[in-house]
Amino acid sequence: MRYFAAILYMLDESINQKYRPQHLAYLENLEKGGKIHIRGPLAGGAGGLVIYKADSFEEAKEVAENDPYIIHGVRRLELHEWLID
Repeated sequence: MRYFAAILYMLDESINQKYRPQHLAYLENLEKGGKIHIRGPLAGGAGGLVIYKADSFEEAKEVAENDPYIIHGVRRLELHEWLID
């Protein structure tokens, strides 16, 4: 299992609250399935960070891109493999 840091930069604060329940439900479902290591908001409303657990970058990218915040243009995704021991 590898770890991937998904930084979700705020793009459209005006619709953030509209999609927040869908975003949180999506993450909670992934968390129950063991696909999230840790998650939380960034200070100052800049966005959020999710550390996904996946077998490949492609898998992590697919999961991250299916977040309602990304689908609806609320946040911009930046994804990197996180090399931890």
